[in-house]
Amino acid sequence: MKKSRCPGGIAAALALALAAAACGGSSPATTSSPAAATVPELRPDQQVSIVFESYNLAQAGPWTDTFTDLIKRFQLAHPTIKVTAQKPATATASGYGSAAAASVQRQIAAGNPPDVGQLVFGDLFYAVRGLGATPLDTVVGHDAVQANFGGTHPFAAAARTLGDVDGKTYGIPFVFSTPILYYNASLFTQAGLDPAKPPSTWAEVKAAALAIRSRTGKDGAYIDCLTKKAGDWCYQSLVDSNGGSVISTDRTRLTFADPPAVDAVTMAQDLVRSGATPKLSQEQAYPAFARGEIGMILESSAAEATFRKGATGASPPWDLRAAQMPSFDGRTVEPTNSGAALVMFAKDPAKQRAAWELMKFLTSDEGYVQLTSKIGYLPLRTSLLDDPAGLKDWAAQNPLIKPNIDQLARLRPAVAFPGDNYVQIKDTMLEAVESVVYSGADARSTLTAAQDRATKLLPKA
Repeated sequence: MKKSRCPGGIAAALALALAAAACGGSSPATTSSPAAATVPELRPDQQVSIVFESYNLAQAGPWTDTFTDLIKRFQLAHPTIKVTAQKPATATASGYGSAAAASVQRQIAAGNPPDVGQLVFGDLFYAVRGLGATPLDTVVGHDAVQANFGGTHPFAAAARTLGDVDGKTYGIPFVFSTPILYYNASLFTQAGLDPAKPPSTWAEVKAAALAIRSRTGKDGAYIDCLTKKAGDWCYQSLVDSNGGSVISTDRTRLTFADPPAVDAVTMAQDLVRSGATPKLSQEQAYPAFARGEIGMILESSAAEATFRKGATGASPPWDLRAAQMPSFDGRTVEPTNSGAALVMFAKDPAKQRAAWELMKFLTSDEGYVQLTSKIGYLPLRTSLLDDPAGLKDWAAQNPLIKPNIDQLARLRPAVAFPGDNYVQIKDTMLEAVESVVYSGADARSTLTAAQDRATKLLPKA
């Protein structure tokens, strides 16, 4: 099999990473013959109203601002299509993923689902098999779907299949990020640390965090991967990077109580016990770091805009920098990805056509320029990062993107638990992790007990 190439340094790195992600994606790309579109184009004067639901609208600041602006841009270009943008009914200020899927489920039961929903990749199988997501190949035609992946700045080839299930495209891959160690270089300097040499291992994170706490009075480090609210994609990065996994490769046996996972959680527990990590919730830690009150935070690259705004707006301003995810001694970091796809639930032909136009716009060159420059998401139209008319100048002026790009070459796709009880399995695991890290429970016995309970929720063979 030939390997495809994408021109340009940054674009090539991203393309290779996305190829790795596709190796663990939902399903192979469809090889069926092109299907004819089944929904007509809208007439020039045809008025259509649709609903777009996005978990990003549940987050104040650059997320809501950017998505609101994108909807305005779309409606200027499509004046006959009215878009009502809403956050998931069950989402919290930072919640996404299963909360978004649950919101769609409730609206389907009430008879008024959104026409387009933004769902994380872990929810895609459930969206198809449990929520009746609309297969895009059937609605607008296989050729139209593939054409949308092309253009001046085409999607990285492997990214095209990330929204596929059973050989059909149900989701257009949309946003993508990995865990980044953001740090306050000003606090590093105050603590006598070299901000040009951020910690590269968890042992170094502990040492630096304790130095920051003792010499500045600020908190040291926070890992936003260890609570139910944080979701499991980042937690999987910790476990994978210690040589483990949360589920077997054939997705039949849970493994989050195996020694590598126990050791990873024990490391995080030690950070709390030692005082290197404060006992804070996600809702507390996130803004605290933005205010300059925590030295380091492991967080999604999607947080970049918020942290940048906090750093420049503080009095006095502080120096925000970014590094790759720290490693366990002697091991290579294997970062997993968060991310989401745009999924169609519209059933009316006119709404389906309008929904498709919105999906195309949000994943267009213009859409990714806004999503990347204003929030920090990585553009799946990778060559935008090498285009002076796209994101090249922005990337040059925003070095915080570099760690994200560098570690994408080692990307290991986050996995989803199987079956209808996938959310309960995930929550059972993370509740145990949270109990160990922040309440001091014994790691081995707590994770083992949780794994025993969660095993009963796996689909029967």
